[in-house]
Amino acid sequence: MRRLAKGVLRLVGWRAVGELPGPRSVVIGAPHTSNWDFPLALLCFWSLPIPARWVGKHTIFRWPFGGLLRRLGGIPLDRAHTHDFVNQIVERFDREPELTFVLAPEGTRSRRDHWRSGFYWIARRARVPVALGFVDYSNREVGIGDAFLPSGDVDADMARVRAFYADKTGKRPEKQSVIRIRVLPPSPPGGA
Repeated sequence: MRRLAKGVLRLVGWRAVGELPGPRSVVIGAPHTSNWDFPLALLCFWSLPIPARWVGKHTIFRWPFGGLLRRLGGIPLDRAHTHDFVNQIVERFDREPELTFVLAPEGTRSRRDHWRSGFYWIARRARVPVALGFVDYSNREVGIGDAFLPSGDVDADMARVRAFYADKTGKRPEKQSVIRIRVLPPSPPGGA
């Protein structure tokens, strides 16, 4: 699978770069401006190789592709019922000694004034690094760049994230969201 994925990327003029910071991490997938980001990311995971788990809108997991998407590492997410999403993923990290969890903090392919903050709070609570995954159409690269352990200083950590993505261009740059998160953490387990 690794050679096939590298070959397909090479055939379409792309290359996968980077590596994970270890066996456990939360990987950001950004910028996310096109449906083409997903197949490029999958090819990246297979070519590096990265045993990634990822979330997607629950509607893409319907028949006939739902079973295949789950086998490819997908976890359906119903956005109407995400009140304890962070806690659910942290619990997964508590149970699994090796877990690479990928999500697109933009949450949509449309421009927004902020990113969803789940990636940050998952990594902080699970005590795992955030790896900066990217799809860069200007350089035709997809991969994993910098990684950091969230410090709790959201402003400093997000400045680092903004600096990394400053030269990464989505397929539709006008749809790239502003790289900032809300600073209030989600409720701790048990709702306290």
